[in-house]
Amino acid sequence: MFGKTPWYVIVLSAAALFIIVFAFIMEAGNNKEDEKNDRTPPGLSPAGMQAEVAKQNWIIQELLPVNEFSRPGTVLEDVKGVVIHNIGNPGTTAMQNRNYFAGLAETHETHASSNFIVCLDGTVIQCVPVDEIAYASNERNADTLSIEVCHPDSTGRFTDKSYAATVRLTAWLCVGFGITADDVIRHYDVRGKECPLYFVENEDAWERFKADVAVLISAG
Repeated sequence: MFGKTPWYVIVLSAAALFIIVFAFIMEAGNNKEDEKNDRTPPGLSPAGMQAEVAKQNWIIQELLPVNEFSRPGTVLEDVKGVVIHNIGNPGTTAMQNRNYFAGLAETHETHASSNFIVCLDGTVIQCVPVDEIAYASNERNADTLSIEVCHPDSTGRFTDKSYAATVRLTAWLCVGFGITADDVIRHYDVRGKECPLYFVENEDAWERFKADVAVLISAG
């Protein structure tokens, strides 16, 4: 028959068990912390992001007057995507198109505007705050931001400078709102309108644009 287990063996066994359990708990805690750190940080609110826009020296604020036809002043509660457009008036500048939107308050010609316009030379103008609805993307006005991009000719193809500026702006907005390149869409994807024309007619160019945006998002 086996004799009684010595007391010191019991103590050592208990200590070993305690060490194993403690190590398991610590490892589980570390894994949870790693998972927490790996998550995409929550995005800013539209109002918080607008405060960030105001700090950027590469974004020129030329806000439209509040009016029924281009800047209704309606609060944008959440941003779930960014919609890319071409301006549709070849050879015109961002300021010319901004002034057209502003003039709708007087002409009542239509309802139209955009949160941002990117000029041929890459200048970025903000027309409508990111915490307000702009009239650009039909039923997606209520949960997206719009970027109109100037282009030199009827192909709708952006200049190198306007392309680079649009990629930068789009990625910066995505990072700020905690969304991804998959949340970047064309006006075409909302209503089937051929806008932005070059990216509708050249699907590979659109995929390259989104890939370029994704690279900058990853870079933070």
